[in-house]
Parts: sequence; structure tokens; C-alpha cells
Amino acid sequence: MLKEGKINILGFSIAEGAGYGVIRVLVDKPEIAKDLLSKDGFVVKFTEVLAIQMQDTPGGLFDLTDQMKDINIEYGYGYRNPPFAVLIVRVEDIEQGIRSLLAGGLKLLDNVTFH
Repeated sequence: MLKEGKINILGFSIAEGAGYGVIRVLVDKPEIAKDLLSKDGFVVKFTEVLAIQMQDTPGGLFDLTDQMKDINIEYGYGYRNPPFAVLIVRVEDIEQGIRSLLAGGLKLLDNVTFH
């Protein structure tokens, strides 16, 4: 269904819960993806996350996470967006996360909704 809607999946993660699975998907057209998935019977929820640009070089993830040591991260995953990589994170306190990351000189990408 996402293919037919010309939805590009930028990244995803899969987790197992008590009797159900959770698929978190980052897409380029979230509202259209939500409509398509909902019409096909899937439960869809938007979750606010941070998208942090990092160097796509050896040590890029280390440099980024070293600046995030005081942020409580609930989950995260990465994807490539040449010439950079992007770390997607869900944090306990989004406003505190934004302040900490910007104070550390990190670049946050535009608002991203994670499904």
C-alpha cells in the first residue's frame, strides 16, 4: 500500500510487545502514509522525535553520542542521508533535548514525525 501511495520509507525499526508488534516508520509523506495504513486496518500513532544530523564518517556516531550523555533517550536508530547520516531519537523531555543538542553545536533537522 505504501508503494502505491509513492511513500518513501527513510528508516524503520521493529519491536515485539506483549502479544503484538510495533513498527516505527519514518516516511517522506506522513499524512498520506497514515491515511493508507489506517484504511488498511493498522493502528497509527504519530510520535515526536528529534532528527540529528551527524558526520557519515568513522567516529561520527561517537562524537554525536558523546554530546548526548545527559539526555535520557527512550529509543533511536539511524539512517543515511548523503553526505550525512541522521540519528532519530525519542527522548524523555523533547524541549530539554533540543536545548542540550543545540548548545552542543549539533544540527537538528526540521520537525520530523515518527510513525
